[in-house]
Amino acid sequence: MRRRLLAALLLLALAATSHAAATTPGRPPKLVVILVVDQMRADYIDRFGHQWSRGLRRLIDQGAWFRLAAYPYANTVTCVGHSTIATGSLPATHGIVANSWWDRSAGRVVACTEDPRETVVSYGGAIKGGNSVANLLVPTFSDELRAEMPVAPHVVTFSMKDYTAVTLAGHHADAATWFNAGAHAFATSSAFSRTPVPFVAGFIRAHPIEADLDKVWTPMLPASAYLYEDAAAGERPPAFWSRSFPHPLRRADGRSEEDAYSAWEESPFSDAYLGRMAAAAVDALGLGKGRGTDYLAISFSALDLVGHDFGPHSHEVQDVLVRLDATIGELLAHLDRTVGPAGYVVALAADHGVAPIPEERAAQGLDAGRILTSDLVDRLEKALEAALGPGRHVSRMMAGEVYLAPGVMEKIEANPAAMRAALDEVRRTPGVLDVLRGDELRERRTSGDPIVRAIALGYWPARSGDLVVLARPYWFFVAGQGASPGAASTHGSPNQYDQRVPLILMGAGIRQGEYFQPASPADIAPTLAFLCGITLSRPDGRVLTEAIAQK
Repeated sequence: MRRRLLAALLLLALAATSHAAATTPGRPPKLVVILVVDQMRADYIDRFGHQWSRGLRRLIDQGAWFRLAAYPYANTVTCVGHSTIATGSLPATHGIVANSWWDRSAGRVVACTEDPRETVVSYGGAIKGGNSVANLLVPTFSDELRAEMPVAPHVVTFSMKDYTAVTLAGHHADAATWFNAGAHAFATSSAFSRTPVPFVAGFIRAHPIEADLDKVWTPMLPASAYLYEDAAAGERPPAFWSRSFPHPLRRADGRSEEDAYSAWEESPFSDAYLGRMAAAAVDALGLGKGRGTDYLAISFSALDLVGHDFGPHSHEVQDVLVRLDATIGELLAHLDRTVGPAGYVVALAADHGVAPIPEERAAQGLDAGRILTSDLVDRLEKALEAALGPGRHVSRMMAGEVYLAPGVMEKIEANPAAMRAALDEVRRTPGVLDVLRGDELRERRTSGDPIVRAIALGYWPARSGDLVVLARPYWFFVAGQGASPGAASTHGSPNQYDQRVPLILMGAGIRQGEYFQPASPADIAPTLAFLCGITLSRPDGRVLTEAIAQK
């Protein structure tokens, strides 16, 4: 009897040991790679994936693909998404609620990574301003990697946009690099380096972007391989391009050399350049070859610029992805050669999706449109003036959030009739679904209404508006004048076309497969932290344990 009891206890101990081994990561990867494709919708994989054969295709076929991944918050814009990926926290925790917001105390707009204490360090012409993650309320994954690992990692980030390179980098980086089309130059911040980083400067000298400016962007695939109509209703290309291929970077008439740099930034050639620059960083710094775990992050920006101008069904969007497939394929092949396929782990995601072009849907008899923010503010001002008397009552409206002038919120709180009149007038605006009071949102993060919960999870009182206006699906807010102002399309809503994005992990410690459990890009940093054996401070995301390879 005693022997049977001892045997049973031994079996239980072995089972417990086996389970612990199955859920404990092995040796940390030598290199962590994060790839963010700005404005990539989740359904692009299902719709356009047959056009890909290299890097994107490899990630889908060999990685852990979370098919239901989506952001749980409403403010689906670039700086918020990158901050969420970088920290594993949601906006209500990390504090980055938009690309920019109205600073009530200063009475001006503040950009998400703006930092007047820092300066821009340019690799070319002078650039004003300064950038850091001073506005971020929690550390990033790369910050914790640097703080907790016994060997300090190399941290390297690249993007066309300053705020994406900065948020992915965190507080410290060997190189956080972005492009400034106005200055025709790449740049970094004094928050990372007081002088140009030698290997970045060397790469730029050896590979000047001017060598690309005589190129013409033409389709990679035969015309029959692209879906949807080319030059569809509502496309709004920049002045230097037409609605159809080809798209030369330099204008034939020789006017506005400035346009060539903007065209290069919007073309797939900029993505390819970032891919080559990242490979050069791997070689120059020996990423993945040291005793610790290094970190490389790239945010590919061309898709976002093209998507805004041409819309999500355009041949241009499809071609950007075809070419990005090749760019990522070349980078992964380089990592295979230098680090080894078992030495690195890569996470691919997007910061947000994008809405269809309203005119395209309206042509099909479907409800869609644009809400002019100046019209909505005028209606709100008139309602408040009738209740409170003459004066300026609205300081600013940005991305659907209304910042009332100082003291106005207190007045309408004390006057229920004025509050009702103001909210009802906003709700009567064509395209508006509802309006919520900001002072009530903190308590609604667990609301049973998914839209209310999404707005609350993206709300930070000191930076968010006093009123949050929700557009109807397929409507969005635009600034400007005219019958139909704004870009062809945009994002920033709690609708699925903006929230759902790809989430794929591949490489060291990851189990290949398709997964249908709920997931979000906030899960990337906790999962990478688990693989590296470090701890994040305030993650809202979870470890994607179902995709962790068992030992």
